[in-house]
This record gives sequence, C-alpha cells and structure tokens, in this order.
Amino acid sequence: MALKFNTSFDPAYGQAVTVAPDVQRVTARNPSPFTFHGTNSYLVGRDTLAVIDPGPDDAAHLETLLGAIGQRPVSHIFVSHTHRDHSPLAARLKERTGAIVLAEGPHRPARPLRIGEINPLDASADMAFAPDMALKDDTLVDGDGWTIRTVLTPGHAANHAAFALEGSGVLFSADHVMAWATSIVAPPDGAMADYMASLDRLIERGDRLLLPGHGGPVMAPRSFMRGLKTHRKMRERAILERIRGGDRTIKAMVAAIYRDTDPRLHGAAGLSVLAHLEDLVARGLVVTDGDPAIDGIFRPAL
Repeated sequence: MALKFNTSFDPAYGQAVTVAPDVQRVTARNPSPFTFHGTNSYLVGRDTLAVIDPGPDDAAHLETLLGAIGQRPVSHIFVSHTHRDHSPLAARLKERTGAIVLAEGPHRPARPLRIGEINPLDASADMAFAPDMALKDDTLVDGDGWTIRTVLTPGHAANHAAFALEGSGVLFSADHVMAWATSIVAPPDGAMADYMASLDRLIERGDRLLLPGHGGPVMAPRSFMRGLKTHRKMRERAILERIRGGDRTIKAMVAAIYRDTDPRLHGAAGLSVLAHLEDLVARGLVVTDGDPAIDGIFRPAL
C-alpha cells in the first residue's frame, strides 16, 4: 500500500484549535526537522480538563495553554513519553493547576547500554521527569465526562504510550504515528521490533482518527498504518540489498538509501538503520562481530 504523507498543517501558534468534540490542540512554537511545526498539546473535556503532552519547557506555550484552559480546572496531565519536546512542561503546568501527572514511567532506554557505548540521545531525554502515577497497559482513567485508556506503544521510546478517548474512536498517537513523516526509531532509546509490534496493535484497534504529537490528524488510520508497515519493510529490504551488494557500514548504507533526505537528518537516519540492523541480526539475517553498533561491520548471513 502506497504511503502518502500530509505536510499541509497550520500550527496556529498562540491559539487553541478544536480538532474533535471536546478536544482542542495547542501547538508549541518549537519547529525543527524533528518536530515539524512544533509539539501538539491537547486539552480534553468540557468542564474539568485533561492535558495530553504539555510540551517543552517554554513560558509562551505555558501561557497559551493556561489561556485556553481559562477558569476550568485541570485534573490530569498525561505524558506520552519523555523526550524533551513532550514532557518538561508537565512540572510547571502541575504547579499552576494542581493536576496529577500520569505516564508509563521515567525515561529509560529500550535496552541496556553496551560496554563502551554512549547514548547519543541523552540530550533529547527528560531525565528529571517522574510521574505521580505510573500507567500500565489498558489502564482506564476517568475524568469529568471523559475516560482515557492507556495503550502502551514502545518503539520510538521505551516508555511511549498512546491515549485512547474511550467511546470516541479518537487516539492520541503522540510520536508513534504521525501524518507528516515516519517516526524516528533510534537505539538505544527505541527498538524496531517493539515499534512494529506496537504498530500492529494500533492497526488492530481500528480507531477512526489519530491525533499525533506533531502535525495534523491521521484521517484514515488503518490504511495509513498499513502503509507505514509496508514502508518499514521496504526499508528493511533496502538495507538487506545494500549489505548483499557489498555495503558493510551504516554510513555507506545511509549515503545510498537516504540520498534524497535532508542531510541534517542523516544522523537520525543512521540510528534508524541501526534499529533495523539490530532486528535483522536478532532474526539471523545479518551478522556482525559482537553486538550491532553504529560503527560496526555488517555482513549477510550465510
């Protein structure tokens, strides 16, 4: 199935935009090659609210959120994962509203660091974050006129969670599924096998609308996610073809496979290739000396 991205999006900075019944989106002004136009925070409810993904520690975004909240109480702050564009503002928003903070847990990598390995993603991780309440898979949280179900979706991050607004067919997919681009899956924080399993789980759910952490909504989720799955399988095949054709390093594979990609994203692309290679080595399709590494030498399995 062909995968078509939608990069048409108006962030409407400084405003709250209604995107579903009793759901408003507020986009932080933190655009980048990784965040698109910025991080989406969501206000859920009519009288007493939940906030999903408060966003980066940015005073202007906090004031925009508080302006959209108005005089309404906020009972819960849900955090999808602990990257610094999603979770840091939770502490300040909690101070201003008295809401409890809920998430899967503190930041952690998808696997232990290997001997001598340095995590290049530490700068993007919110190591100070700790939720008031840790959410297990399928936890239901009841609010004032709304119920939110936790759907754990590791892959982009080990502690990544999506949140389903029960009875509405709406799922807040954070960075796992976005309409504008594929999610970055970068070891050691992320894992490709986890990402693909989580994608299958969301496909099976059959939600009618996904509201992501960046960019606009995913309007036909099931077909779009099938396209994402096909895209990842094609990337896997491309990596296998490069290795069988003689490429031995991630740098060489990135230069060929991502030649039309913004060079600023090549570092992330290399980590994505590593994520695929970790999975391919685990499945016995590729071999390397020791554990798969960003500077490793990779060969086809005999």
